[in-house]
Amino acid sequence: MRRLRARTAPASRPGAAPTPRTVAAAAVAALALVTGCTNLEGLQSEGRARDVDAPLVLWPGYSPAPPSRNENPAVLVPVPGVPRIPGGSMAAANPLAVLDADIAAQGRTPPAPSAVRPPVLHDLTDDGKPDLLMAVNLGPRSSELRVYAVRKTVVTRILVLRGVLAGVELAAGHLAVREPTKDPRYVSVTDYVWDGHEMDLWNLTLDDARTPQTPQAVGGSP
Repeated sequence: MRRLRARTAPASRPGAAPTPRTVAAAAVAALALVTGCTNLEGLQSEGRARDVDAPLVLWPGYSPAPPSRNENPAVLVPVPGVPRIPGGSMAAANPLAVLDADIAAQGRTPPAPSAVRPPVLHDLTDDGKPDLLMAVNLGPRSSELRVYAVRKTVVTRILVLRGVLAGVELAAGHLAVREPTKDPRYVSVTDYVWDGHEMDLWNLTLDDARTPQTPQAVGGSP
């Protein structure tokens, strides 16, 4: 690194008062010593600093009520009309029967089998036994994801999500749901993880869009 040698002004006569030129030269020399290898000739103004305003809070007195049971996608809902599973593994259940019973219990018509993607078995609740992931194509663009586990021998829905599913991934115990954004280069990624009681919303991020998605899930792609 080349060091700059600051020019010094000619020495003033003893007893003479410092001139403005002498003071300025001394200031430049001091700045050069402090900044080390900074090129003083390269310094330039970026213009007037932008004003930073605090956000304007609209309706500060308003506070929303907490989500109801039906609005919480991770609420645990026992599925009526399906047999109990003493062994605790969703591998022992009939996937379509579970899906149809859950949707019918909500007052909806069960989907045609052709609209249901292949079921996936994967341990999301970290109990050593597989849970069941089902996805239903509601139309050309929107889909619905439902996840089931056995809780105390009862088949229980632990998550339901509806949206434009650009991808569903399983990694390190996390369930990652990818959805498109207004920018086609990126997707939003919502990570869910079992916290011991429910599928907790763990993280929200942006990621590069993938076309096509590479299947990673064991037992089929959701």
